[in-house]
Amino acid sequence: MTEGWLRHNRENWDDRVGVHAASEFYDLPAFRAGEDHLRLFEPDELGEVAGRSLLHLQCHMGQDTLSWARRGARVTGLDFSAEAVRTASALAADIGLADRARFVVADVYEAEAALGGERFDVVYTGLGALVWLPDLPRWARVVASLLAEGGVLYLVEFHPFTELLGEDGKAVERDYFDRAGETFDFAHTYTDGPPLSRTVQVQWHHPLGDIVTALAGAGLRIDFLHEHDHTMWPRFPALQRAGAREYRYPAGEPRVPLMFSVRATRPA
Repeated sequence: MTEGWLRHNRENWDDRVGVHAASEFYDLPAFRAGEDHLRLFEPDELGEVAGRSLLHLQCHMGQDTLSWARRGARVTGLDFSAEAVRTASALAADIGLADRARFVVADVYEAEAALGGERFDVVYTGLGALVWLPDLPRWARVVASLLAEGGVLYLVEFHPFTELLGEDGKAVERDYFDRAGETFDFAHTYTDGPPLSRTVQVQWHHPLGDIVTALAGAGLRIDFLHEHDHTMWPRFPALQRAGAREYRYPAGEPRVPLMFSVRATRPA
């Protein structure tokens, strides 16, 4: 089944868009009213974006993309789902940012051609993006090709260690070094809402070392790698709300990293 991974994943994500747009999880009315969609640490880690060009790879419906635009960046979002791009473009118009935001339909591996060789001050990629990509070194080379000299990649992701844990979030049940593509057939997406009609998806597990090594191999300088002890939703029953959109293990219990962030620079 992995041979048809791109088709299956595109169809699955096309199906998800309508469900996500109507979901409480994404809460588009609150976003239109001004709610920020970034994790609390992201603006501090990336720094000032006003006046800078920012490309968001695998942008889905564009809420993260447009959150950077609200901070003054000139943003481009790229996603392989035409349904997602239509939703993102409409959302940009709804909040008055159509003049500072554009959205492009393309597979991430074809981003350089789709964008005509344009280069950006910032390439950003957010939560849940890398599991859909089979070839990380190729992805990292694409990222490097899209960065202007001195430009930075800012990557925020769920920590790969979380993929090893069982449903209770306390026991290791998977092999960390199993990199084989895995096919799933789920009737529902991760949000509230009705079942999907195109349910097959293919994902890959990427150890943290593979991610950092791919970036270094593409010629990028790693500025930092931060591991975070919280996540944005109650993925495991043991997690407790600890603030706005933050969930952590209770005080006194052993913790594992739940998210990580990397900033890497393309040297001048």
